[in-house]
Amino acid sequence: MNESRWRRFAAYGPAFVLVVALLLLWEVGVRAGRIDATLVPAPSAILAALENKRDVLLTHSIQTMVETVLGLALATVLGVAIAVAIDLSSWLRRALYPLLVASQTIPMVALAPLLLVWFGFDILPKVILVVLYCFFPITVACADGLLSVDPDLVRLMRSMRASRWQILWLVRLPGAMPSFFSGLRIAATYSVTGAIIGEYVGAEQGLGIFMQTSANAHAIVLVFAAIVITTVLSLALFALVSLVEHIVLPWQESEQRRAFGAASMPAGSKYR
Repeated sequence: MNESRWRRFAAYGPAFVLVVALLLLWEVGVRAGRIDATLVPAPSAILAALENKRDVLLTHSIQTMVETVLGLALATVLGVAIAVAIDLSSWLRRALYPLLVASQTIPMVALAPLLLVWFGFDILPKVILVVLYCFFPITVACADGLLSVDPDLVRLMRSMRASRWQILWLVRLPGAMPSFFSGLRIAATYSVTGAIIGEYVGAEQGLGIFMQTSANAHAIVLVFAAIVITTVLSLALFALVSLVEHIVLPWQESEQRRAFGAASMPAGSKYR
């Protein structure tokens, strides 16, 4: 096992071992009768439900993913646009930033029925709900990244008589990319939840409405199967964002590896 693989295992190995141990305890608890299988089915039963209902689950999963991807894409465009606007204008920052924070105090569960009343049961209200879930972390992370750019680089560009847009395009936006991807990773984990909440309130297809109908029919194992798919989709989007970040910012991973290596060194070893 080379050094990079060992570091990757050291980072994620304990979590993997813990998850496997919990699943085994869960399975044993159900089989031993310590856990009511009608309320909390065993992991093996959930896997069987995933296999038996794979066609139906695939149809609902595709619908949810379409809503999620569209909403996340629109949230990314909106978030970056707002971040750039408040970076270019201190007046806009003072005007918009409090509204951005206030928007996060609105319970999305209460807003979802209103969106259905306003826009119907089509895909639009679900996409809007995903946008509302996702744009805030993208906006805040990108705005903070734009503010944290090295001021010496900005002064250098100004000494070369660069315009504000040239400074933004050549210095601020590239410097904000690590922060932007951090916010995008957070938004990616929220996005599937936003789509499912919209579907749960009212939809014709999607994992949210599938969970609701399964719960109403007391098919708890199908609810758990949908939860597993939701988790997998969220992790897949998170991994996709990380992959894009690695492609766009290949040096970022090297810096993270050096930081991880320094953190894992014994105390005082760097002074020896």
